Amino acid sequence: MPRRVVLAVAAAVLVLGLPGCATAAAATPDEIAERVSHLGVDPVLVVTTTIDGYDLAPQSVNETDEGGMTATWSKPGTGDMITVRTGPGEMDAAACAAQQMWGGGDATCVQDGGTWRRSAGRIEEYAVVEPGRTVLIVGGDGYGAPSADLREAAAGLRAPTVAETDRMFAELQRRADRGGPVERGDLPDGWDGAPIDPGGEGG
Repeated sequence: MPRRVVLAVAAAVLVLGLPGCATAAAATPDEIAERVSHLGVDPVLVVTTTIDGYDLAPQSVNETDEGGMTATWSKPGTGDMITVRTGPGEMDAAACAAQQMWGGGDATCVQDGGTWRRSAGRIEEYAVVEPGRTVLIVGGDGYGAPSADLREAAAGLRAPTVAETDRMFAELQRRADRGGPVERGDLPDGWDGAPIDPGGEGG
């Protein structure tokens, strides 16, 4: 089961896309592969979506252990967040029920064509099953995104254009160019990993 990925989304998010992108041609598999394969992302698992009022936070885009990608869209002024996470394989009824909700809890699954509506109490997720992959759509840390917005995200899934692909993976590429996250030398091996800040004179 995919591990929950905690995404730190900055308050000021950057808008993905250029005017007219909706009518631009989708990037070809080769164009996507050229841009993401070296980042540990399977080109087949690259998707984007359009959600009215939401902006993609490029700093949230990351690769997953399964070769997929994860990205978060935020709605300014509301705190609502929607995360799209892709993985290999096509979810079936057994897999839908076996995979816990991203926020924890067992999922109740209802199928509607190629989409599974997953719910636990008032929390909802959508899993869109496509050839060779499953795209999971979930609310943010506060699970505040309305159901209608999650459904819109599911309905709007598509391959990105070349420009969208470049912008989507720009931050991940920059992190790769830097050789990964900066490692701090003051982090202890055990406990909670808090920085070591020796007290100076007076405290």
